[in-house]
Amino acid sequence: MMMPRLIPCLAIVLMLGCAPPTLEEEFSLEQTLEARTGKDAWMRDDPSSPFNHEKHPVGFSPLHYFEPDSEWVFQSKLTVMAKPEPITIFDTKGRERAGDLYGSLAFKHDGRTHQVRVYRMVIPDGHYYGIWFTDRTTGDSTYEVGRYLDFEFSADSEHLYTLDFNGAYNPYCAYSPAHGCAIPREEDFLDLAIVAGEKRWHD
Repeated sequence: MMMPRLIPCLAIVLMLGCAPPTLEEEFSLEQTLEARTGKDAWMRDDPSSPFNHEKHPVGFSPLHYFEPDSEWVFQSKLTVMAKPEPITIFDTKGRERAGDLYGSLAFKHDGRTHQVRVYRMVIPDGHYYGIWFTDRTTGDSTYEVGRYLDFEFSADSEHLYTLDFNGAYNPYCAYSPAHGCAIPREEDFLDLAIVAGEKRWHD
């Protein structure tokens, strides 16, 4: 995806330098809308979709979203805890999930700095990293449990992560009682209304 932007820059004398793409350039309205269309198709048709659970199938209807907006795209380096803090996350079925608070990503909006926490959770074959949060829209226009963001960990301490809240999504428990999902902790509340990403599925 980056190649069309990089090639013209590299064709210029290298010592002139090349500015990294802006957040507006990183944000693609077309790709965001295409991803949403593709997700609807997957949710409707794939056997592993929460709507097609073998024992608890749910009637499908399209997911609901806020309009895509580049204002909700940020970049941040991961601040790693000096000593990751062991934590227990509860899910919507009352089960405990072990992990630790691994670090955080900071972003600024309307002149204020906010942080999303990055968790490293234990699974049978290792671990995975997760971000979940609540905000001022939670329980109103967005799912009452909270929403998630995908996070792919990089071992490069200088890596610049993109936080795109247009990609904020509901866990499976938002669609089907057959699934349990991690519940954001009190500390995961973001004191702003994130009017981006997925809305409530149920009216």
